Amino acid sequence: MMPRPLEHLLTALTDPASVGELRLGDWDALLRVARVASLEARLHALLQERDLFDRVPARPRRHLEAAGRVAAEQHHRMRWEVEQVHEALAARKAPVVILKGAAYLMAGLPSARGRLFADLDIMVPRPALATTEHVLFTRGWLAQGHDEYDQTYYRRWMHELPPLTHIRRKSVLDVHHTVLPPTARLHPDPDKLFAAATPLPGWQNLYVLAPTDMVLHSATHLFHDGELENGLRDLVDLDDLVRHFHRHVDGFWPALVDRAHEMDLARPLFYGLRYAAHFLNTPVPATVNEGLAAAGPGVPLRPLMDGLFRRGLAPHHWQCDDWLSPTCRWILYVRSHYLRMPLRLLVPHLTRKAIKRRLAPPEAHA
Repeated sequence: MMPRPLEHLLTALTDPASVGELRLGDWDALLRVARVASLEARLHALLQERDLFDRVPARPRRHLEAAGRVAAEQHHRMRWEVEQVHEALAARKAPVVILKGAAYLMAGLPSARGRLFADLDIMVPRPALATTEHVLFTRGWLAQGHDEYDQTYYRRWMHELPPLTHIRRKSVLDVHHTVLPPTARLHPDPDKLFAAATPLPGWQNLYVLAPTDMVLHSATHLFHDGELENGLRDLVDLDDLVRHFHRHVDGFWPALVDRAHEMDLARPLFYGLRYAAHFLNTPVPATVNEGLAAAGPGVPLRPLMDGLFRRGLAPHHWQCDDWLSPTCRWILYVRSHYLRMPLRLLVPHLTRKAIKRRLAPPEAHA
């Protein structure tokens, strides 16, 4: 049975008119859970968009308005960061693909409504990685706070550079060369992602992923990431993307299934659509589920994965947790690393991280 605050939040997100039935106590729990899930500003945007904000009582309305202002400021800053990256890299021949939340914002997609950002993610071809990093370095983006092991780990095994922090603005830039580490069990072809990317009108050499690839990347990022604090927020992104592209892209669903198999990403898409339907009633055609069925886990494993993800994707708040939630999150954290690297790398890597965390000063865990 779903916790009542989570049920209220999901209902508000999928049927915003339902907020008129909430009592003040319901609003209190809903907003606490929405804030933890980074969905408070999203709810504010939906209510404003549908002229339903007057149904919100005065006290919760103030919280939603504040969240909306935070999101608006973040959107302004993200556009500025994209402009700065574009200015630095536009003259080069290598394409620059904007990823995730910034891509939704720059492409004007519905999933940008009330979307909060932690950093800017871009992707460039691997042969251009070194020169891209050098150009960004001259503009103030530095890989700070990483020891020799971390630097080697990122540059040898991962699908991205160490996070770059701007020396003045302190904004964070993640530079990818593909969407999964080369050591991962799945092997999407980055050349195909670049070949299908969609140019952003008015921006020289700046792109976003094609619609099917954007959905696949959303699902892959979510179901290969061990940090699920924003798991429900990312699932809302996925729900928004498929609803939007289904309406605006001809032949979207069969093209999505075909592309998932072509890119070796059918398993994360299976999970993404399964749990989007569970949490958000995402309308997935039966033919799509049939086309992905063979990519999902076997029948004996499926109930176990359901138990893990239905807890792991819920907001990390005590009102949404049960006694198994911390264990499920830990298992999903280990699973994410297992999917990204072989055991000969995984065991020493997780051991090192555990020791480093244990020796870190208390304020580092705050």
